Amino acid sequence: MKLIIAIIQDEDAGEVISHLNEVEIQVTRLATKGGFLRSGNTTIMTGVDDEKVDEALKIIEENSKSRTQYATLPSSCGAMHGFILAPIEVKVGGATVFVLDVDQFHKF
Repeated sequence: MKLIIAIIQDEDAGEVISHLNEVEIQVTRLATKGGFLRSGNTTIMTGVDDEKVDEALKIIEENSKSRTQYATLPSSCGAMHGFILAPIEVKVGGATVFVLDVDQFHKF
């Protein structure tokens, strides 16, 4: 058995979870907000049998999209000029996935 932990963009979470449920993979969902981009992430966790790992990873990969987002951060112009706001382009989305061995599994 493996534990899959995937951190995905909130915008993709519904699709990922829906497709995992279609192949009878149940997940636990944790949502978080914050960071300088003010965008949310969803962390999903699921325990799957070894033979279902590749299928779960494929679903997560196919339904987690990368996006370009713009953020405004203060930039120093020197002691005489103070600060200006400098827009930066940031790529967000996709998925960060961890697959861990499970030593023990208990359901109480």
